[in-house]
Amino acid sequence: MTDTPTTATSVGVAPLAGNIGAEITGVDTGGLLTDEAVTRVGCPSVSGPSLESPPGQPLLEEIDSHKGGRANYWHTDVTFVDRPPAVTLLHAVVIPPVGGDTLWANTVTAYQSLPAELRDLTDRLRIVHTNDHDYDYASLYGRGERVDAARAAQLEQFVSTVYHTEHPAVRVHPETSERALLLGGFAQAVLGFSPDPSRDLIRLLQDYITRPENTVRWRWREGDLAIWDNRATQHYAIFDYQGAHRRGERVTVAGPVPVGVDGRPSVALRGDASAYYAGE
Repeated sequence: MTDTPTTATSVGVAPLAGNIGAEITGVDTGGLLTDEAVTRVGCPSVSGPSLESPPGQPLLEEIDSHKGGRANYWHTDVTFVDRPPAVTLLHAVVIPPVGGDTLWANTVTAYQSLPAELRDLTDRLRIVHTNDHDYDYASLYGRGERVDAARAAQLEQFVSTVYHTEHPAVRVHPETSERALLLGGFAQAVLGFSPDPSRDLIRLLQDYITRPENTVRWRWREGDLAIWDNRATQHYAIFDYQGAHRRGERVTVAGPVPVGVDGRPSVALRGDASAYYAGE
């Protein structure tokens, strides 16, 4: 970088909830950052598989309500591929006057809160994730949602290439060695279980993740930048702003293949997502 990088004069960190979240003040991310700061975040990946980026900005993804973009369900980003992002950054560009908050949940404390017998079982489970699951039309209509033309086009693009990946239900964090539940809206089936018990197991574990004690809620302001560890969290973008405009710009940082408690890595079953990691 040739220009003078942005520096912080007084950095403040204020916890937002008991188990997750903090507000960092005194840092201007609108200017140039030091090479050290960029290195700590990691290498960006291109926008999610099956989604288009703005012209000339292959690393950027727009989350625009006027184009059908929203994610009002609990999920961890892009778990339908074998290397989900390590970190996600979301910049608030247009915020509704009311509504449009985001919830995050801590999947590490959720795992720690499981009864010992359930933890032992979950440590051994493998779960198939796919993008052709919560996003399909039958699921949306079954929940009573109205699918307008923009939303329908966004959904068609999202599933234009179908991915299936087998992940451990519990991943070991590559930096902290903590165990975290790997579930969310793309989790479709537990290997070795028939459909009904499989869905029940996923719901049971998901309930531990979304307990209020494990969550934090953020009310956006224009210009806010949220950064979260995608390896240890889930999130939910609340859709309560009706026809108001909500737009954000998202960048993801390439992550490693998740590894389970037994040392077994995730396995791609369908779909080639190698182009997704082109930013490395």
